[in-house]
Amino acid sequence: MNKNNIYTLEDRGILYLQGEDILEFLQNIITNDINKVKDNYSCFSSLLTPQGKYLFDFIVVKHKNGYFLDCEKKQIDQLFNQLNLYKLRSKIEILNLSNEFIVSAISKEKFLSIENVEEKSGFTTKYNEDPIVLDPRNKELGGRLIINLEKLNLSIEKLELERKESHEYYSHSHKLGIAQLNTDQLQNKIFGIECNFEELNGIDFKKGCYVGQENTARIKLKDKLSKKLLPIEVIEGSIKVDDIVSINKIEIGKILINKKYPFGLIKFKDESFDFDKKFNCGSASIKILKPIWLK
Repeated sequence: MNKNNIYTLEDRGILYLQGEDILEFLQNIITNDINKVKDNYSCFSSLLTPQGKYLFDFIVVKHKNGYFLDCEKKQIDQLFNQLNLYKLRSKIEILNLSNEFIVSAISKEKFLSIENVEEKSGFTTKYNEDPIVLDPRNKELGGRLIINLEKLNLSIEKLELERKESHEYYSHSHKLGIAQLNTDQLQNKIFGIECNFEELNGIDFKKGCYVGQENTARIKLKDKLSKKLLPIEVIEGSIKVDDIVSINKIEIGKILINKKYPFGLIKFKDESFDFDKKFNCGSASIKILKPIWLK
């Protein structure tokens, strides 16, 4: 990511949650600790099924008396409806502000050039009264500015930034091993902990109960995690969802996201697995990329 580029992420949507019961409401359902989120800190979190399977992931940002949820836009209506199902008699208001606010990304270097910021994932400050966050998943993803559409051009000018197509940003995210597009293809197919939410600072194992907590904690505590969502590079051919990834007729995973930035659920502890190897996948030949966060 070029220091002076800004990427408008039209694939992202914004929900705004506020109300008297908002802290208790979010704390009871999301995987991270909402009490961490302050004016100077934002978090990455998710909403799981009761069995611990993936449903949605989002970045939670404090804004005025409530919270922004920065989520993939194609899932925003589903997330809105799911939150309303859990709402019951809680005194909260849920608004879809995707037509009023836009998410834009800048490089880590540009973020660090802003006055009084810290090089800490999740660090949050205000820029012209709008939150700007060093990505809580991994600081190498850079900063995220949640801004009213009417103010975007002025901020771009003041920060001396140049608009660029978002594919450069999403390619960078893919190489980092962080899925942000077509995440609906993961729903109900993969445990949240298999989505690397622990490594991406998206799960708090000390916070207590939340939806899907029991299986998530069991997998963690009993060291049952044997598969991870990892980025795929197609060397030749084409892939599709549910294609088996194998080597020497030994199955080591399958494709879950097959679009421009593909990901597969991979048995990373299998003795046949090696990041330096090429794998068969349907009629294609692929490599599995090693994210910087994977030790």
